[in-house]
Amino acid sequence: ALRAAVLHSVVHIEANAINLALDAVHRFDELPSEYYRDWCDVAREEARHFVMLRSRLRDLDYEYGDFDAHDGLWSMAQSTATDLTARMALVPRFLEARGIDVAPSMIERFAHHGDGETAALLQVILEDEIGHVAIGSRWFQFACDQQGLCATEVFHALLKRHRLSLNPPINVDARLLAGFDLSEMTLGAE
Repeated sequence: ALRAAVLHSVVHIEANAINLALDAVHRFDELPSEYYRDWCDVAREEARHFVMLRSRLRDLDYEYGDFDAHDGLWSMAQSTATDLTARMALVPRFLEARGIDVAPSMIERFAHHGDGETAALLQVILEDEIGHVAIGSRWFQFACDQQGLCATEVFHALLKRHRLSLNPPINVDARLLAGFDLSEMTLGAE
């Protein structure tokens, strides 16, 4: 049941990620067509993740909805609904990036407990999520450039304003692949 509860929380995150990607398409107007293609691609991949993980949850004799779930991702989407820069910084680059930070230990735990099938699914998702965070990084940089702002300074300021901090573990290699620089991985809210 504990393994299923952990898996359920990841299924729920993927369900929210579908909505978040589609909300990014709907919410922000007059951006380059590549922006909309990127987030539609992300939504499609998140839907694939949801289906894979929900199927695995069913293999364990549970359904999506059998456990309580949080709304942290969607709450952040609501608080950044009118600001593309904040949305890209705080949803993909903060909240979703936490997924790439904790995924290696989750994969290891599932494998250690004899659930190689779930571990393999989480590995596929980790690789895709690095790309999703990279898309957030690209559009965050775009939004900062459009305003003549330093992306690193804006990222730090947004973390501070929202009282967010980066706590270990931090998957430095994955974050570098996803478009972070080292200074963005060291500062949080004070």
